Amino acid sequence: MNPFGGMAARLQRDRLKAEGLGQHNNAIKYLNQDYEALKQECIESGTLFRDPQFPAGPSALGFKELGPHSSKTRGVEWKRPSELVGDPQFIVGGATRTDICQGALGDCWLLAAIGSLTLNEELLHRVVPHGQSFQEDYAGIFHFQIWQFGEWVDVVVDDQLPTKDGELLFVHSAECTEFWSALLEKAYAKLNGCYESLSGGSTTEGFEDFTGGVAEMYDLKRPPRNMGHIIRKALERGSLLGCSIDVSVALGWARGSAPAMAKRCELPVAWAQHPLSGCCQVNYRGQQEQLIRIRNPWGQVEWTGAWSDGSSEWDNIDPGDREELQLKMEDGEFWMSFRDFMREFSRLEICNLTPDALTKDELSRWHTQVFEGTWRRGSSAGGCRNHPATFWINPQFKIKLLEEDDDPGDDEVACSFLVALMQKHRRRERRVGGDMHTIGFAVYEVTPARGSHSVHLKKDFFLRNQSRARSETFINLREVSNQIRLPPVSAWSGDTLCVWVMGQFPTTGRLLAAHHFVFLLSARRELDEEISADLADEVGATTSVLFSAGALGLGRGEEITEDDIEDGFKNMFQQLAGEDMEISVFELRTILNRVLARHKDLKTDGFSLDSCRNMVNLMDKDGSARLGLVEFQILWNKIRSWLTIFRQHDLDKSGTMSSYEMRMALESAGFKLNNKLHQVVVARYADDDMGVDFDNFVCCLVKLEAMFRFFQSMDAEGTGTAVMNLTEVRTQLCGR
Repeated sequence: MNPFGGMAARLQRDRLKAEGLGQHNNAIKYLNQDYEALKQECIESGTLFRDPQFPAGPSALGFKELGPHSSKTRGVEWKRPSELVGDPQFIVGGATRTDICQGALGDCWLLAAIGSLTLNEELLHRVVPHGQSFQEDYAGIFHFQIWQFGEWVDVVVDDQLPTKDGELLFVHSAECTEFWSALLEKAYAKLNGCYESLSGGSTTEGFEDFTGGVAEMYDLKRPPRNMGHIIRKALERGSLLGCSIDVSVALGWARGSAPAMAKRCELPVAWAQHPLSGCCQVNYRGQQEQLIRIRNPWGQVEWTGAWSDGSSEWDNIDPGDREELQLKMEDGEFWMSFRDFMREFSRLEICNLTPDALTKDELSRWHTQVFEGTWRRGSSAGGCRNHPATFWINPQFKIKLLEEDDDPGDDEVACSFLVALMQKHRRRERRVGGDMHTIGFAVYEVTPARGSHSVHLKKDFFLRNQSRARSETFINLREVSNQIRLPPVSAWSGDTLCVWVMGQFPTTGRLLAAHHFVFLLSARRELDEEISADLADEVGATTSVLFSAGALGLGRGEEITEDDIEDGFKNMFQQLAGEDMEISVFELRTILNRVLARHKDLKTDGFSLDSCRNMVNLMDKDGSARLGLVEFQILWNKIRSWLTIFRQHDLDKSGTMSSYEMRMALESAGFKLNNKLHQVVVARYADDDMGVDFDNFVCCLVKLEAMFRFFQSMDAEGTGTAVMNLTEVRTQLCGR
């Protein structure tokens, strides 16, 4: 196993992202498929495109309900639009909500998001690029741009669509000759593995993937006290808003509209989605009345209560205001009071658009930053506060609250910001039995008196301090998000920082690799260690390092000679080494494993030949591939020191360290590693149960010291960077 495999590719990807790759105007070509190049090849060859990455067939449909043996897929044929109608069109008369009719797939959440997208032509054409047609340069190939976890990707599809009895099986347009919505659904299915993976979801998920925005959700039965202010500020930012009603409750007006909408969209009984398109205040009978404008995306049925079309309330406001507000309405839109809105609706979802999507100068802009990381069992998946021994190991991020809200909505001075934690690619995992992990986050206050501002906070900090804010719950959703208000730095004594701790319940079995994204309005960076090693300066051919120098009673950097070694150790060495007075790799293995066998409290498989070879490579200063007396003395003292550290951090005295305990043990041995390097170490040296035995602990320290010394030799000026050729890299990774 090479723990450093793929590092060059990741560095290349990071460099390209820094240059703008993944932004909407420079989308990543999904699966390396270039739309323009593929289309040109088809035109030149006179063939229609067939997608080898998402071939038309059973695997594209699904794995269970839509699997090969399901009755729902029996008789399915894949046909191009030209085989279904005489004159297929991509878009007929502009994209509208009637272009989206649900088929035999439970993805109404996705269709509701697509339907809302048609209300904003600019956003729609970020997803559905211009210039696609079944007439000019038609080659059976189309493409769409979809946001995925911090990046825009360009997804190519062919136009072979699943049909049954001559009709499209899934989404289709009320205009039978129009196919843009069916092709967009296919692109989204390709991105997520198959059509069946789209069953079940939240409209917010679709909002985000079609805008690149950041979502937040509110329970209107338990709203924050500044709910009206939140709505107004979201609209000022150009956010997309959707409100849901619980149609199982006997709502007066919803008896007519909501069940009809649910039937039209074939929604589950629980929810029907309405876009919220505006809010304002009017002077009504001498008092300020807050109004909310809502659209029914699935029909023309509207609210019939106060402030509905033609209601008497409109007669009691200024005629100019009345005309202006009513002119802004479209078919299916209506006004209602804020009080009625809060009573009748159950949930509000807000998708905050990122700055690149806000092109109008009058919109209030905000800043976002994305961090990508990995939960990995044993190194960075620490669980929630119910697991105090490991909670601190979770990824941590730091922000500094400097700017006060320009319009706080009350007398309290505060900074408002939004955090969203999202796990990646879980829909793809459904095919192999995967599902959403349980995720959440917490916010902690850090002052100079409470902890360092830059390093990863340790267990004791979380045992002593309570969170200032957190996600409402740990839950198995793709995303959890909250808007949070905390005092700015100026309101605290000292330099106050907030730390995000991302939680993932530990699991057993294979390594957990659930990735996450964090969106912060004023993020600084991830809390992490500065990579360093506490090594003694080398002097001459034989030099002590930190641990052996102390054991020999020498100062750092002093040269060790045979005269410094006790006679008893010399006699022992002569017996072990034999006549040549040098210890080979094979002899070293025998010696160390005999010593280990005497320590019954240690659980170990013994040192391997490869491990001993690494030790000899580290200590061999004369190139003999053997250890002389001084070299063996230094190694011996290192191992004794490392044994003491191992026992100190084997907290449960099990004879092994957990991978979490190993992080602190490495620090005690003088090595500070950042989160990514610690993940590599755990993947290389921990067993399936995330345990680290003594021989693996020693092997890890030997490798770390060798690599740090090699790097220091290549970075003679101490700049923190080194240039090396391929031969030098191979020598270091593979040994001499």
